Amino acid sequence: MKKGLRAIAERKGKALQRVAHRRSRASVPAEPRAPDASGPSLVVATYNVHTCVGTDRRYDPARVGAVLRELGADIISLQEVVAQRDGANLPDQGAFLAEETGLRAVTLPHGTDHRSRFGNAILTALPVLAVRHIDLSVEGYAPRGALDVDLDAGRHRLRVVATHFGLRSGERRAQAQRLLGALTNRDPGNGAIPAVHAGTAILMMGDLNEWRGRRGGIRALDRELGHAPAPRTFPSWCPILPLDRIYAAPPALLRDFDVHRSPLARLASDHLPLRARLAWRAT
Repeated sequence: MKKGLRAIAERKGKALQRVAHRRSRASVPAEPRAPDASGPSLVVATYNVHTCVGTDRRYDPARVGAVLRELGADIISLQEVVAQRDGANLPDQGAFLAEETGLRAVTLPHGTDHRSRFGNAILTALPVLAVRHIDLSVEGYAPRGALDVDLDAGRHRLRVVATHFGLRSGERRAQAQRLLGALTNRDPGNGAIPAVHAGTAILMMGDLNEWRGRRGGIRALDRELGHAPAPRTFPSWCPILPLDRIYAAPPALLRDFDVHRSPLARLASDHLPLRARLAWRAT
């Protein structure tokens, strides 16, 4: 009797598995085929370094530098690169992390990019052609901005924007619109000038503080720059929120997104680094 009941239960379980499999195949649309890429690709990453204070509350820039070396990236957008801590001036974190990685640091002078807690920096192996600042501050909230840089990528010119959005939905919505206005020349009055070279690609990376995916305050970025995957990057020890993003606008495209989850990355900051591969669309 028990054997008969066990056999019936096994047959029922297998039948339910087949039904679930058919439903899952029917409900998941096939992913669109990515456009063909042309030429060499670059590894790009974004990382909120949390002022180089780890989840153990220890200030350790060298540990952050070790995580950056693990990424093996050609271009890295950094957020929360600070100039002061506990009222004391700190050694230049951007310059230190550049030395740790063998990359070139791009920052702005003190006072021009509000480098208190929300400073941005870019580390890159590519020649730097131009550096600009986009003011994203919203009245009533902490000053925010974006670092706007043109890089020489060989046969291509690449415009890289590193930013850190605010904590409130309305604030993020205003920042997304202002950033897009500066990039598309609809709003050139924020200290940034549009890239003037035809065919210049845009790479925008940073901590956008948007945990609601495409329902939140940054939907305009998806409409203008294209869909950006939103894997979970925060908090680093148990990531549940997709706060960090990487966008690329034609003629560039992004592939191979991944969240860097090494043991050191889980400790060095409260965010995990987000990494992708950048290529150019074939013409």
